[in-house]
Amino acid sequence: VQLQASGGGLVQAGGSLRLSCAASGRTYGMGWFRQAPGKEREFVAAISLSGFSTYYADSVKGRFTISRDNAKNTVYLQMNSLKPEDTAVYYCAADLGSSLAHGLRDQYDYWGQGTQVTVSS
Repeated sequence: VQLQASGGGLVQAGGSLRLSCAASGRTYGMGWFRQAPGKEREFVAAISLSGFSTYYADSVKGRFTISRDNAKNTVYLQMNSLKPEDTAVYYCAADLGSSLAHGLRDQYDYWGQGTQVTVSS
């Protein structure tokens, strides 16, 4: 499975961005993580195979929305009301062993290359 993340960029605080993650093959549970300079990679959002179940980190709840289009093997992360502390490299990940939505980083099997999101104040 290959994952290709895109959609990052530079945006002012309060703005929006939409990230996409295209998968080369069938995927199961999918997630987004982010890593800021000098910090560990942290969970952002996850979605189940069906798309009916989602899970968010408290820091993004109410601002970010994860969704998926299984016909296109693509997962999206709509990010609204962005804050400077959202600045990070964002990675999508696929868990081939589970169809559930979860934030357990070590259980994700495949990772995309990352896309930079920079939010200016």
